[in-house]
Amino acid sequence: MRSQLKVSRKADSFTESVIRGMTRLASKCGAINLAQGFPDFPCPEELKQAASRAIYENHNQYSVTWGSPVLREAIATKVKKYNHIDADPEKNIVVTCGTTEAMVASQLALLDPGEEIIILSPHYENYAPDAIISGAKPRYLELKEEEGFSLDEEKLKRAFNAKTRGLVLNTPNNPTGKVFTRRELKFLADLCHDYDAFCFTDEIYEHILYDGHEHISIGSLPSMRNRTVTISGFSKTYSVTGWRVGYTLAEENLSNAIKKIHDFLTVGAPHPLQIACAQALALPESYYSNLRQEYQRKRDLLLHSLERIGFRCVKPEGAYYIWCDYSRLDSHSDDVKFATNLVRKHGVAGVPGSSFYGTNSSSGERRIRFTFSKKTETLEEACSRLEASTPAKPRAYEQYIG
Repeated sequence: MRSQLKVSRKADSFTESVIRGMTRLASKCGAINLAQGFPDFPCPEELKQAASRAIYENHNQYSVTWGSPVLREAIATKVKKYNHIDADPEKNIVVTCGTTEAMVASQLALLDPGEEIIILSPHYENYAPDAIISGAKPRYLELKEEEGFSLDEEKLKRAFNAKTRGLVLNTPNNPTGKVFTRRELKFLADLCHDYDAFCFTDEIYEHILYDGHEHISIGSLPSMRNRTVTISGFSKTYSVTGWRVGYTLAEENLSNAIKKIHDFLTVGAPHPLQIACAQALALPESYYSNLRQEYQRKRDLLLHSLERIGFRCVKPEGAYYIWCDYSRLDSHSDDVKFATNLVRKHGVAGVPGSSFYGTNSSSGERRIRFTFSKKTETLEEACSRLEASTPAKPRAYEQYIG
């Protein structure tokens, strides 16, 4: 019998997605999926109509590889107004197959094997595989949870070195909901400038903000205009996670490199959906204020319920996730066991906290992430399931899961 053929070291150096794995487990067990961050409610009617029109108007063949001119023009207008970044639609914008492709294409375009990239943790699980695929070495720097996930400035100063070529920033942050301040961004910008490093900034949740917090793009800072790849997209703001349309903003030379990698990775994002996304950018300002208000209401609904049950929760400043410490409910089980039992015993899915840290960290072991990007009735049913099986006062998880 032929022995099993060897796979690449790259493919063997990271696991399948834990988040998507929890979605599959939730589906198998009939659980409510508060694990993966996609809405279970429809996108705006205007977008569905725009996508249908684009198909019937025969926008069904390849667009320009780096994006439909209509969409790139709309993006340039939007980022000047909202992100305070001047972008030439021809020179600085690449439309990609979601922010997922945008991040890996950017790192493939700008990093060489052996160079180091700093990832602020807890972080979205894709970032480490992106670095590995690009050939770079990820270095994890943990934010200070006890201080609202602030930067550990001394550790960051020590982490930057002659091999540092990049920094991954995510604001608003997934999984914590942290929104980085101008002072924090200026500190990171100074380090990138001093060490001639790029910043790859994922800003997919840029419009989902609470309690007066402001989104600031690090690429708008004068010292960062030529060394930042600003990444965003349409999935979260417009509830179209399945459309897979994102984009990068970068200085012309960087953008040209990203264009080449993007071209040979995917050729282009879906053309009719690009046309519809241009329509999304024409929605009135009231759409964004209503979006924030609705998500803040859902945040508070889930947050208060989880706290009543006994979770210690971080109140998110942005995005649509709640980061929880479950140690008052269970002081023994690791996060994977806790999350798995939550699905199988109670019919509610979250994501184990360890999947948001590097492999050698223990920081996520008593943590779990839930999303509130769901219908109100979905959240209410999830809360009902958890509360019905939880005693009035927290006790050992062995009793809790019984």
